[in-house]
Amino acid sequence: MADFLEFTIDKFTFRVATDRWYNDQGVWAKPEGGRVRVGLSDFVQQRSGDVAFAEVKPVGTSLALGDEVAVIESIKVNVSFSSPVGGKVVESNPAMKDSPEVVNRDPFGEGWLAVIQPADWAADSLKLLDAQAYFGRMKKEAEEEAKKL
Repeated sequence: MADFLEFTIDKFTFRVATDRWYNDQGVWAKPEGGRVRVGLSDFVQQRSGDVAFAEVKPVGTSLALGDEVAVIESIKVNVSFSSPVGGKVVESNPAMKDSPEVVNRDPFGEGWLAVIQPADWAADSLKLLDAQAYFGRMKKEAEEEAKKL
């Protein structure tokens, strides 16, 4: 079970799991025995709204770092998300077909998107943010958005 950094602004609380890495878009990467599980951060899923549809690249798809790994549709937005790691998709979360709203309920657990066999995790991980760095970026974005309201 992951530990979390938490930040509350107005009525919203955002959590950042400390056991994974993040790209600029808030897509997380969690190394698991030579593979990397990826999903959306709590901040990204809350900002996007209730997920109505999720399309994840199918098993066997080769991705370069930054290639589209998934598209999420909600009432508010349609967003394409970049892969935080290059490699081959070896597993796609079957829940995304029938119950994509699991991304909103459990973004760091059952709401994962894909598992990737990385081509070069050591190199790709150097381009990602650790939890503390992502937390700082996310907090700044949340504060800027709150000022606009």
